[in-house]
Amino acid sequence: MSQNETTILSSCFGKPETLTAMMTTQSDAIVSKTIMHKPVGTITLFAFDTGQRLSEHTSPYDATVQVLEGKAKVTIEGRPLTVEAGQIIVMPANIPHDVAAEEPLKMLLIMIRS
Repeated sequence: MSQNETTILSSCFGKPETLTAMMTTQSDAIVSKTIMHKPVGTITLFAFDTGQRLSEHTSPYDATVQVLEGKAKVTIEGRPLTVEAGQIIVMPANIPHDVAAEEPLKMLLIMIRS
């Protein structure tokens, strides 16, 4: 998918959908589903099994994580933070960060490019 392409998940286009029901956690894996991808940003749903993690990286854009189920350890510039269901955190652009599931985890990642 190119940066200039627009895609929207048809199951939630113009109708309500329950995010936590859209995917299940898989053993020893991280799974993702793109809900919306536009040149200006993306919305992606993730499900992590306990102990799975996205390794440390940086992004040229701010990234917002909303935890839907479970608990994550989000480390931003070496500072570990616990983010639980119902909470949101913004990971600043160009700052090293990672996300690890402390228990089965579902989260929504929103990235707006500007």
